[in-house]
Amino acid sequence: MRIARDGTWYHEGTPIGRMALVKLFATVLRRDEQGDYWLQTPVERGRIEVEDVPFIAVEMAVEAAGTGAQTLRFRTNIDAWVTLDEAHPLRVAEDEKGQPAPYILVEDGIEARLSRSVFYDLVALAETAGTDNTVAEGEAAGGPAGPVLQVMSAGRYFRLGAIE
Repeated sequence: MRIARDGTWYHEGTPIGRMALVKLFATVLRRDEQGDYWLQTPVERGRIEVEDVPFIAVEMAVEAAGTGAQTLRFRTNIDAWVTLDEAHPLRVAEDEKGQPAPYILVEDGIEARLSRSVFYDLVALAETAGTDNTVAEGEAAGGPAGPVLQVMSAGRYFRLGAIE
């Protein structure tokens, strides 16, 4: 089995067309300490190839926009919702072309990449700060000294990137 970069699940080279089956497989998807993905049931375990990450965030919902209580939620390509918060942080890496590649932690080391349109929606909500207001989990303290672009959700700021 394989999950393509665009979030399409394949079995023996053929796309799985039934969303209910993809959702079922997603419930048994696990990631180990080495970063490998597995479909794991109580009686079987099989490796699955994942080209980037298993899920794509295809929609963003904003609650209490522009307030200190603003909360951002993302819907994945399998219709699961995840809230951007301390337990589900945002990570912005660079893709092979040097462009931002944003990811949100869904669960236990499994991430969803934000689609381009969702990332543009997220950037539209962002604000500029002189420096990071908070340091996201996994980021080193003392990041860029200059201004950064960040977004607030669930009472916490998440860094989108430095402003050059």
